[in-house]
Amino acid sequence: MHDSACLESLGIPTVFVASDQFTDAAIAQSRSLGTDPARVFVPHPIQDRTDAEIRDLADAAFHKIISRLVSESD
Repeated sequence: MHDSACLESLGIPTVFVASDQFTDAAIAQSRSLGTDPARVFVPHPIQDRTDAEIRDLADAAFHKIISRLVSESD
């Protein structure tokens, strides 16, 4: 989150990606940093997934991530 806020302050578009277990925490942290980053949440958990499952999650999130990168607002 800190990296996204720093990059955005430099004019570099970012998208914060996290598992959906951390939705509330991510929103709270972004508020405490005074930022509202573009974000995409993927299904939790992450750590126990196979490489193929991780690729499927990435493929499923890809268009949302690109859409948020190129949009003016979230």
